[in-house]
Amino acid sequence: MKFPVVLHKDADSEYGVSIPDLPGCYSSGASVAQALDNTLEAMALHFEGLVADKQPLPRAKEVDIHIANPNYAGGIWAVVEFDITPYLGKSVRFNATLPENLLQRIDDRVQKDHRYASRSGFLAAAALRELLS
Repeated sequence: MKFPVVLHKDADSEYGVSIPDLPGCYSSGASVAQALDNTLEAMALHFEGLVADKQPLPRAKEVDIHIANPNYAGGIWAVVEFDITPYLGKSVRFNATLPENLLQRIDDRVQKDHRYASRSGFLAAAALRELLS
């Protein structure tokens, strides 16, 4: 899932990162790259806390929804890809029937696109996009 983030930098400080769709989740780093890497760690901890507290998992919204918010004025916007599937519960095996040509297209995409480790990962990501949009 793609989460918009906003980076802020004051003189003599590290880059600070806010994640508008995850209130209370922040990160920082000495460089933009480090701040974004640290953001993924902060998000993982945040999601672990939500799961432990049995709270609903948030949805990522489009950056356009947040741009007008004065709390983020002057910030640099970026988008980070964060896999929420590990926080959805244990995996369950099931049987599915799909047309052969569709299955081949899925397999071709999985081979080309390294975001998906497997056919199941692709199908889970597609289902999440549909369910969370």
